[in-house]
Amino acid sequence: MVTEADNTIRESEEVLNGGTSSPSIVNVQEMRPFSKQTSMVTEADNTIRESEEVLNGGISSPSIVNVQEMVRCNLSCIPDRFKRSEEDKSKDVDLSVLSPQIPVIDLALLSSENVEELKKLEWACKCWGFFMATNHGIPEEVLQRVKDAAAGFFELPFEEKKAYSPDSNEMQGYGRPFMVSEEEKLDWSDSLILRIYPSHFQKLKFWPTTPADFRDTVQTYSTEVRKVAETLLGSLSLTMGMTKDALLRLHKDMAQALRVNYYPTCRNPDQVIGISPHSDATSISILLQDDDVTGLEIQHDGGWVPIHPILNSLVVNIGDVIEMWSNGKYNSIEHRAMANENKARMSLATFFTPDTDVEIEPLDHILDPQGSNRIYKKVKYGDYLTRSLRKKIEGKTNLRFAKYNDQVES
Repeated sequence: MVTEADNTIRESEEVLNGGTSSPSIVNVQEMRPFSKQTSMVTEADNTIRESEEVLNGGISSPSIVNVQEMVRCNLSCIPDRFKRSEEDKSKDVDLSVLSPQIPVIDLALLSSENVEELKKLEWACKCWGFFMATNHGIPEEVLQRVKDAAAGFFELPFEEKKAYSPDSNEMQGYGRPFMVSEEEKLDWSDSLILRIYPSHFQKLKFWPTTPADFRDTVQTYSTEVRKVAETLLGSLSLTMGMTKDALLRLHKDMAQALRVNYYPTCRNPDQVIGISPHSDATSISILLQDDDVTGLEIQHDGGWVPIHPILNSLVVNIGDVIEMWSNGKYNSIEHRAMANENKARMSLATFFTPDTDVEIEPLDHILDPQGSNRIYKKVKYGDYLTRSLRKKIEGKTNLRFAKYNDQVES
């Protein structure tokens, strides 16, 4: 039986390494040796056969290249489509020893318009583009419940999770979102994406019903984190020389989406990447991450700085939209997620964006009278978002689309 499983796995590896002509589904969460349980062999066989069917064109929906299942089936080597190129790895400069932790901002002080904390926020957005938010007001039990609910979903059998796979061109659901070609390198992670607000964008068929409290828990957390976003936008408005409600009004009916990322363990973590380097096509993004596993890294001073978790804090980053509105005063920073050899990692990223019909350009009061310092041209947010989703995420290349007179990014 073990020999059969080995053969099946080898065949699956061949498919994953390029022996397919159609989009794929592959999962990376739970690799365990077959020798420990005979029953696992049959389950692994079934999973790999299903993956092969998908890899060979058995579905018409976006691919669910499911890393979690690959890990569970204990593939003997990392498929080529997941391996980082030597050129990519050569660019790594680790600043974990030399660099300080990212700025920490006290949201309770921001809420009271504390002048020193507002100056600290301004500095963080200019120099880092990322900061930790403490005293944000979300109860600890709400944070823990949403982490538990997300973990409970990813612990489900693949068959149950697969029921939440998206239809073609759908932006919500479980699997691997936004694959743009059959040749692109794949990230070592699985995701569940849900649109939260406006509520008419919610499609409950993609909202898991197991764990039983998943929907209520996610909705409660999403309501709380939206309050945090509104507080931050109010403070950013003040640092940009506007009234407190200015940025929120510019968004019109501010959209909100949640992406739950699961990063399975990897026996050779240096060969893969959890999420490729990119900036966010958002106004701001707010991340709730595991308290005991480091994986998020940000680009700073020419190298990669790991973001070490602070208990019950949130990680906030400036997105492309704020960079454009501020004419480059505030920076949308490249970031990535790394795999871990010993422990899986999970994060919940909430994205806040303007309505798709909002036109984004540098704010008038930030430009000089002649507008000669303008960096970004006017773009409709919906066009910018569509363009970003059609391309493989790669650094800050999406912002080039919005550069005035096609300026090259520095």
